[in-house]
Amino acid sequence: MQIGPYSLDNNLILAPMAGVTDRPFRQLCKRLGAGLVVSEMLSSNPKVWNSDKSKQRMNHQGESGLRSVQIAGADPVLMAQAAQFNVENGAQIVDINMGCPAKKVNKKLAGSALLQQPDLVEKIIQAVVAAVDVPVTLKIRTGWNIENRNGVHIAKIAQDNGIQSLAVHGRTRACMYKGNAEYNTIKAIKQAISIPVVANGDITDPYKAKQVLEYTQADALMIGRGAQGRPWIFREISHYLQTGQMLPAPTKSEVSSILLEHVAKVHAFYGDFMGCRIARKHVGWYLAEQDLERRFRAKFNVIEDAQQQLDALNQYFDELADD
Repeated sequence: MQIGPYSLDNNLILAPMAGVTDRPFRQLCKRLGAGLVVSEMLSSNPKVWNSDKSKQRMNHQGESGLRSVQIAGADPVLMAQAAQFNVENGAQIVDINMGCPAKKVNKKLAGSALLQQPDLVEKIIQAVVAAVDVPVTLKIRTGWNIENRNGVHIAKIAQDNGIQSLAVHGRTRACMYKGNAEYNTIKAIKQAISIPVVANGDITDPYKAKQVLEYTQADALMIGRGAQGRPWIFREISHYLQTGQMLPAPTKSEVSSILLEHVAKVHAFYGDFMGCRIARKHVGWYLAEQDLERRFRAKFNVIEDAQQQLDALNQYFDELADD
């Protein structure tokens, strides 16, 4: 998988997810087999760049591999400035968000709301591509709603104006995250353009990964929710695509080690107070299939002290090992 001058380690990409793909999670997914990890969405509004949240989202200190930063907005001038700002801060790839379905993003006519306005899509892409010397990529959905799946048209605009790689989530904006992703539009987009196409949506295991790659003929896969609580999904998919064999599931001991490392790094990155709160959702994802009655998570989610969270997790896995 090639993006401009950059050759990725493999064709598996961690999707940008606001509130999820922070530096600790990106580092973990990269170590466990992702060929590229993309930062959380950053607003193109310069008024928020000095906020704590934005500074944390821009923090790539100590990360290995390529730095891909996603920006969001609806003003071509501000988007160009945001691209320049992030490149000055170390971004090696700039990704434009035209896929987010969230209401608070769409009401500003950003994210997937832009798919309704192809002329504005073109202006934003032109402005961002002209503003920076690094590859610019784009993430979209298949269209605004089922009646208006204009993904092929948007893809052609992207290619004609210098986009180096296009990621497509197999749902429309109106679908949000409901129902099943459809891959017919992604397949049509792949047939219509020559730049790399990345298929995204409902890729939750190696079998589905292979099926989507073969059906769409996409160049790569982007994995979002499938990696929540399962960052090892990247090595599982990579191994299966290369060998046709399934890796054994991680042992309880390895899951414990990965989770404890992840939570400790969340604490270190955000500080004890915010770190404890942010750790809760990650722990919930990791233990969703084990703690079926949510008894442990109910106790864990009221712990306010970072060390006590780690102690509780250690005790939880010690008791699991005794079963």
